[in-house]
Amino acid sequence: MQSLPDSKRIVISGMGAITPIGNGISRFNEALQNGRGGAATITHFDASALATQFACEVKDFDPRDYMDAKQAQRFDPFCQFALAAAREAIGDAGLDPAALSASQRDRIGVIFGSGIGGIQLLEQQTRRLHDKGPRAVSPFLVPMMIGNMAPGVIAMEFGLRGPNHGVVSACASANHAFGDALAVLRAGEADAIICGGAEAPITELAMAGFSRMQALSTRNDDPARASRPFDRDRDGFVSGEGAAALVLETLEHARKRNAPILAEVVGYGASADAYHYAAPDPEAGGIRLSMRRALNAAGLSPADIDYINLHATSTPLGDRAESKGIAELFGERSKQPHMSSTKSMTGHLLGAAGAIEAVACILALRHGYIPPTINLDNPDEDTEFEFTAKTMRKADVNVAMSNAFGFGGHNTTVIFRQFK
Repeated sequence: MQSLPDSKRIVISGMGAITPIGNGISRFNEALQNGRGGAATITHFDASALATQFACEVKDFDPRDYMDAKQAQRFDPFCQFALAAAREAIGDAGLDPAALSASQRDRIGVIFGSGIGGIQLLEQQTRRLHDKGPRAVSPFLVPMMIGNMAPGVIAMEFGLRGPNHGVVSACASANHAFGDALAVLRAGEADAIICGGAEAPITELAMAGFSRMQALSTRNDDPARASRPFDRDRDGFVSGEGAAALVLETLEHARKRNAPILAEVVGYGASADAYHYAAPDPEAGGIRLSMRRALNAAGLSPADIDYINLHATSTPLGDRAESKGIAELFGERSKQPHMSSTKSMTGHLLGAAGAIEAVACILALRHGYIPPTINLDNPDEDTEFEFTAKTMRKADVNVAMSNAFGFGGHNTTVIFRQFK
């Protein structure tokens, strides 16, 4: 590991999560350990006309538990999820926004990713336009639809005036947000960043669009077993929704305020396939490059990685490309780390996936276990390594890697380590 001063070392002091398998870090952790899946028939709208009629919806979520009724009414669900996750993360980090001075507020920022943003609000208001005319469209449509509004509303809610922006790079969005946060913090432009991703894509239009791409599983008779990364009977991904937020801060700042330290962010890498707008490069060159850059940034070798939370969405092309990239980078089977795909439980949260999976990695570091890949009955013959399948496995995890890849050929990798 490269030696860095405390002002350049970046640690995580708080986490929050709204997920299809549990709201709040404690419930999410319990669900991961128990291998609980979140897929079921869609309840948000009548999906009977769609080829795919199920998804991983957030359950038992009342936005008024996290914000006032007026905010809840105006915000698209992706903003509701983002604010809820951020509130938990800020509390978990021991930050009291009301006690911050003006100069402290200037040094705390928010960077959040979202692949689609406020699509539910866009669909709702498009229907109003067609049914009732232009004057029926809400004046809040534009500000509440745009993807950068998640970090905007978090900053407004807590009075945080530091660097603030949204990241849009499909399913790599949240990991790119981590990369941006690392750069901002190491450049000395902020002391802390609330970082993460939020997505609410379970809408009629989004589901229809992904269905027309033939990207989604159509296992309507058995939704609970539909998300099955690396299983030879997989037939597409399962859409999911939710958000996760993490408080990233310099070690110097965390020590000054005696903050709890959950883990350290030690490496980040990114690349482009430059191959196809939706399909991954089958030779996995960009995937290898992203992981290699993250390892180099961390001063680590492949042998130092104990666990990889795979992107692994349950699509044949994507799973095979990631498998190839990892097998070529990590070498012999005896040297390979533990691996699993938590998307088998949460579904694919698109722009929020990297944030949710970062939380899963940190829980693995802190509690000493490998989350399972559920529904893995018959491993793909093309797979060149073994998974933690079906049930979680106890293991010492010192360093964890998380991959996130997106349409457009975006590849990202983040590495977390137990704090020392």
